[in-house]
Amino acid sequence: MHNLYLPVEEALAKRKQKGVLRTLRPRQKGVDFYSNNYLGFAGNENFQNILLEAIQKNPDVLNGSTGSRLISGNSDIVTQTEKYIAKEHHCEAALLFPSGYNANLALFSALPNRHDTVIVDEKIHRSVHDACKLSNAKKLKFKHNDYNHLEDILKRQTGTVYIAVESLYSMDGDFCPLQEITDLTAKYNAGLIVDEAHAFGVFGYGLVNSLKLHEKVLATVVTYGKALGTHGAAVLTNDLIKAYLINFASPFIYTTSAHDFLWISISKGYEFLNENKAASVQLQKNIATFRRGNLKSRSQENSPIQAIIIPDNHQLKELSKTLSDNGFLTYPIFSPTVREGTERLRICLHSFNTESEISELTKIINEFI
Repeated sequence: MHNLYLPVEEALAKRKQKGVLRTLRPRQKGVDFYSNNYLGFAGNENFQNILLEAIQKNPDVLNGSTGSRLISGNSDIVTQTEKYIAKEHHCEAALLFPSGYNANLALFSALPNRHDTVIVDEKIHRSVHDACKLSNAKKLKFKHNDYNHLEDILKRQTGTVYIAVESLYSMDGDFCPLQEITDLTAKYNAGLIVDEAHAFGVFGYGLVNSLKLHEKVLATVVTYGKALGTHGAAVLTNDLIKAYLINFASPFIYTTSAHDFLWISISKGYEFLNENKAASVQLQKNIATFRRGNLKSRSQENSPIQAIIIPDNHQLKELSKTLSDNGFLTYPIFSPTVREGTERLRICLHSFNTESEISELTKIINEFI
């Protein structure tokens, strides 16, 4: 057995030696500048009361689903929630998943086959890379947000081509040039799939929706564990692609469905989002306050994610500890998660952060760097 453990021990030892060993730890107390709870809905008392009332009216929603959706787990509630989501996003169909990772895994493992090509932005989420391995399709990368490089690659392809992008990238806090890329996909008859995990809720129903590009996109993934404050994800697409995923996507077919409370929390979340649009307005005010702190950020000015480059793992760790000691919770991104020399402090801004908290945070960082 020792021989089996040896490569595992060596890999962990290397991580520890580099100071980037991941460990689980309890939630910390402090001012939140690291979670994806952009609009504060996850801890909103009014939203919690709405969900509690829904449970009290129908306690059965807390029951387990008892099986996959193809066997015993397909309730009227999940079906109605999908119809509601599709209507809200002005698309033909929606298919719900327990997480954004599962949604991407289903899409990119099922749609492309070994004769197809998937072209991904080099900074696309890990879930897409993992899914492409399952599909056996050819995977190519284009330079981040560089649609000219994307076109150079598209010109050389034959057969069916899929393109994968995020509308808002979580590591750099920058936006995809969606209009230019949708134009390219139309020109080369490629299928575009957009991950809206960090844009949904922050920018209404996402950037695909706000730019009215949904008819030019093959599928959009929206997730509910960030700005909406609940959990799960939906693939927004047409009836044909939905039927295909139900028949061929292993992550959908072979998993037990979530209980109905999750689907109810999503539909109630949409309603709460529409009734509390002031939260996203306040978030933009807080982002502007942060940007006035004169920190050099590589992120775009209205992004809730602001990345401060600290090109050294040791220095970054010291800054993170200094902030933590002062009660500020931030998330340091070390190499090799990002390229060496681009290590960063990722700051997530929220509607509930106060002006004084943001000012103090930027003051500490400025003094440190």
